[in-house]
Amino acid sequence: MESSTTQIDYNGKTQQGVFFKDTVNRKTLIKGYFELTKPRLSLLSVITALVGYIVALPQQDMVVLLSLIFGTSLAAGGCGVLNQWWEKDTDSVMVRTKNRPIPSGEVNPTEALLFGIVLCVIGDIILWYFINPLAATLALATEVLYILAYTPLKKYSHWSLELGAIPGALPPLIGWAAAESNISFLGWVLFFILFCWQIPHFLALAWKYREDYKIGGFPMLTVIDLTGVRAGRQSLIFTILLFVSSLIPYLKNYTTGFYAVIALLTGIWILVQAIQFSIKSKRDNAAGKLFFTSIAYLPILLGALVIDRWLLM
Repeated sequence: MESSTTQIDYNGKTQQGVFFKDTVNRKTLIKGYFELTKPRLSLLSVITALVGYIVALPQQDMVVLLSLIFGTSLAAGGCGVLNQWWEKDTDSVMVRTKNRPIPSGEVNPTEALLFGIVLCVIGDIILWYFINPLAATLALATEVLYILAYTPLKKYSHWSLELGAIPGALPPLIGWAAAESNISFLGWVLFFILFCWQIPHFLALAWKYREDYKIGGFPMLTVIDLTGVRAGRQSLIFTILLFVSSLIPYLKNYTTGFYAVIALLTGIWILVQAIQFSIKSKRDNAAGKLFFTSIAYLPILLGALVIDRWLLM
């Protein structure tokens, strides 16, 4: 009886251990797939698509709204997965990216490739079937530009940043297309705001991680010009363009003075940081301030635009 009882206890512990191990592995795998979708970047795409949709003042349609959220979420997530699949080799040698799911071994590269393709395809189908062909076409253009143009060009030219800013600025147009089945002037203004915003936002980050990008073989402005003069100048130019373009909705009578005040104040705020970043003696400290200012600037500006258009007009 004692021997039999011991055997039962032993088997129970073994099975429990295997179950626990399998559960941990499954959780790690799910976490890895989730991280492959670049959730924060994908969330930004979804939010800006919603901003485009709301600012266009559409007729209320819950099917279209939910389809926009799910479709852009899947398409944006698929882009993140395919980008990481493409850059898995360079990610493995960079400090900032070596622990990503593919180089760390959490996710198999082939499975990641299939996962990314499936997400993009399903996202496009949702946008096409439940919204309209224009929204789906813009999503497809975003995927093609981001994966097949921007991602490979990063290894060859610093102009990849400007090219990559195009798909990064397309989500508001997807939302606008969902609302109107076409793109009006204000929709293109939103596109240009997002386009300009990305340049100082990324260059501030690229200055902080310039050594990492050098190791990875990415010829960013912060790598090919270690003085930072070109990166500082480029950031300042696009911040000025951002400041001017953010005032256009008011100047063209699309918004009230509420939005104008917010755009003016936040524009001055980020412009001051960009000026600091362009000064050599202040560049190192200013890079972090410009980066975090840009993170705060965008939701404040877009939030003011949504409030103004939806509640005050």
